[in-house]
Amino acid sequence: MDRIAVLVVDDEEQVRTFLGELLGSSGYQVRCASSGSQALEMLSGGSFDVVLLDVMMPEMSGLEVLRRYRASGGGAPVIVLSALSGAEDAMRAMKMGASDYLSKPFSSDELEDAMSRALGSRMPARQAAAAQAAAAGASREEASGERILISHSPAMRKVRALVERIADTDVPVLLLGESGTGKEVIAREVHARSNRRNRPFIKVNCAALPGELLESELFGHERGAFTGATAEKPGKFELADQGTIFLDEIGEMAIRLQAKLLQVLQDEEFFRVGGKKSVRVDSRVVVATNRELEREIELGNFREDLFYRLNVVAIRLPALRERPEDVVPLTDHFLKKYGRQYMSGVAELPPEVLRAFTEYEWPGNVRELENMVRRLCVLKDPTLVLDELRSGGRTPASAPSLPTSYAGDGDVEPPAPTMRTPVPVAAVPVPVAGPGGAVQVLEMSARGAVPAAEVPVNQVVAQPKYANPFDVPQPPPPPPTVPEGEMSLKDIGKRAAMLAEREAILAMLQRTAWNKRRAASKLRISYKALLYKIKECGIVDPRASAEF
Repeated sequence: MDRIAVLVVDDEEQVRTFLGELLGSSGYQVRCASSGSQALEMLSGGSFDVVLLDVMMPEMSGLEVLRRYRASGGGAPVIVLSALSGAEDAMRAMKMGASDYLSKPFSSDELEDAMSRALGSRMPARQAAAAQAAAAGASREEASGERILISHSPAMRKVRALVERIADTDVPVLLLGESGTGKEVIAREVHARSNRRNRPFIKVNCAALPGELLESELFGHERGAFTGATAEKPGKFELADQGTIFLDEIGEMAIRLQAKLLQVLQDEEFFRVGGKKSVRVDSRVVVATNRELEREIELGNFREDLFYRLNVVAIRLPALRERPEDVVPLTDHFLKKYGRQYMSGVAELPPEVLRAFTEYEWPGNVRELENMVRRLCVLKDPTLVLDELRSGGRTPASAPSLPTSYAGDGDVEPPAPTMRTPVPVAAVPVPVAGPGGAVQVLEMSARGAVPAAEVPVNQVVAQPKYANPFDVPQPPPPPPTVPEGEMSLKDIGKRAAMLAEREAILAMLQRTAWNKRRAASKLRISYKALLYKIKECGIVDPRASAEF
């Protein structure tokens, strides 16, 4: 059988090279285009079985390429590669005829999964076997032993023992803990020790997609279910049949989808989007969240019946600061991992660096430790990391500007906080619901919450002042969707919650020099959830203004 022809369209040479090598090693015939115009020329003069199309490109965007390609009668499946903040672009692309999407960065497993959905029965044996192996969790990383559970602390030994006890059962598992504690590693461990180990392991990040796309991702859709649904698409639950489905960031799922998830757990069947007949599945469900679901139930953000259905076995993962015994073994593991990747990485660390690692509190948990070790292997100078840990590397409040490397798009994290040194928190007015439909403003500071004033719900709360170069006036919050005189108690609560979230997000963004990744970690929400809330609350990044 002829090899499947794939066209990769991306303006970044590194991305084209990576996808070309990855797909080529799996048996695909790959050609690349660096611009939209070149892609349209190649599509008009050649025959391709599938197209990987980046959305964000200069001159001609991926959406425009997709529109012109479909208008010209092009019918090959198009998998959109959307940026981290491109959920809306992905939705538009699906409506314009894209067959699937991948949010950058994506793993090789996710790519093979998307390719198998796009190609269906046309997938040759070699790629089908690769996709099945990827769906079963047999990724190259796991095969080399890199994704393993490393634990020496008593707390993690208890977690491992609980995993061993419940692995062979089919009960749902609820994984709790801060971001970066290794919930996905535990989910894969549960699957690997279960009697479903040879069946698919499918991961879905519930915070990465808006509700409309998440429903289609989980449950699939029928042809013609909505504009752009040109073909039937199975959902992740169907792909995980007889295996395990891992729902990360379950606390971010919309209430409407929670009801549908509850139906799947109870009846083991569901309807595709636009479907008229039910689909039966046998999938073990493992979910994870860094939120306190009991609190989310009180706020009306999470269904109580779904919580009790999921909370059959709950495993709470301790933060890395609560298990310092694991810091050195994890450091050794990451040194070996990235030492192989960067060829001449750091073989071992000086005692003073290891001591600093064990004393540091690691607010980003294992993920932060991994990134720090990776930085060590790249810089090959332990003293730089040691100085960063000891000093915190923060710019003084009186400094005229921030380092350029921290004023980018949030991908580069500023140095971590000083070891065991409390960081002063500026007083931030946070509105909370009060009696009579008013909002009581509390000054949140190191002294706690102090009542400051009572203002009407629709009154703009004054912005806090910060002594840093990114202190620019913010526009007022978005007006309420319901007129003031018609606001119900529920509307008042939602408005108060939005204003409170807005002020808390602004305060954290100011503290982290508008590094959104670090702010999301501090606020214990996902990066994409933070981007959504920034947009929802009408917050403007000062770096986008002309003076910066």
